[in-house]
Amino acid sequence: MKISKKILLAAVVLPLTFGSMSVLADGGKGHKGRDNGPKIGLDMQLIKKLDLTEEQKIELKELRKASKEERKEARDARPKGPSEAMKQQHKAVTDLLLADTFDQSKANTIALEMATHQAERQVKMLEKQHQILSILTPEQKQKLLELQQERAEKRAERMQKHMEE
Repeated sequence: MKISKKILLAAVVLPLTFGSMSVLADGGKGHKGRDNGPKIGLDMQLIKKLDLTEEQKIELKELRKASKEERKEARDARPKGPSEAMKQQHKAVTDLLLADTFDQSKANTIALEMATHQAERQVKMLEKQHQILSILTPEQKQKLLELQQERAEKRAERMQKHMEE
């Protein structure tokens, strides 16, 4: 491949690669960079509709406060700017994409590292959700399921209506 083609390829591929990796590193935050809360099966607005006891409200508040402090400590502990591991990962992706031939085994290794990191984050999130839901009584859990079902049905109706327009 001629040098001009490599430069052109790098000019196109690198921004896309780094952009997509930064989205993954962002952890799926909302458009304005704010944390929209848990993404799987837990909606704090629905939990607030469950007639929580004062003890449950206090425990929920403490869990959320502890979680917020953990995130702050983790954020403060991170180095400012990209870490050495992230730089190495970016380099590995760049090297893979700019190579004359595609190396399937390197691509698998990189993808597995990314998937492992994402899986670790997902497990932490699920653990926090479990802690929150463990505060609820069986009746409250049942009511939460019903509220989630209602919300899903309304969302499906809105989507169907939108598709018809």
